Amino acid sequence: MAQVPEFPSKLFFFCEVEPGSGGETPIVLSHVVYERMKERHPDFVEKLEEHGLIYTRVLGEEDDPSSPIGRGWKSTFLTNDKSVAAQRAAKLGMTLEWLEDGVKTIMGPIPAIKYDKSRNRKIWFNSMVAAYTGWKDARNDPIKAVKFGDGEPLPSDIIHDCLEILEEESLAIPWQKGDVLLIDNWAVLHARRSFNPPRRILASLCK
Repeated sequence: MAQVPEFPSKLFFFCEVEPGSGGETPIVLSHVVYERMKERHPDFVEKLEEHGLIYTRVLGEEDDPSSPIGRGWKSTFLTNDKSVAAQRAAKLGMTLEWLEDGVKTIMGPIPAIKYDKSRNRKIWFNSMVAAYTGWKDARNDPIKAVKFGDGEPLPSDIIHDCLEILEEESLAIPWQKGDVLLIDNWAVLHARRSFNPPRRILASLCK
């Protein structure tokens, strides 16, 4: 939830149904990603710290299991009423632009780098790589899904370099039925590997 202003500090995951295959949860230390990106692309990181990021997604009315985004606006905002959805979006600092068959959500500018006061260090806290490389479906072009807070496009080569760093530094946690994983959201980023069904991981988010 790095692309919204309010995010949980801790995450509990519980494996109710283990994957047929794949489906691991990779984790990576956020401060290590920041340090490596700062060393390799100092000007880019400086601009990120100055301007933050803007995230844009187009949601259909209903959920779309074939989409990496998945949820439609009704389940995202837990309502069938557009005015209620707009109110709930506004509380998150999100702007909605209604379309014929869905809605465009615009979030930001929002910080891409945060300061972890408990550990006195800066951390990589954004969904830049996930959005740029993965938010692709019939409604969404991932290249347009995320940009600098000043509206400038992100450089593709640096995004993919960051993806390499994430993969190099990550540790993939496999799942078995009954497993519990506690994640410190200030310490690590997490993701989900592709999988063959079935797979059911339950989540509990803690402030």
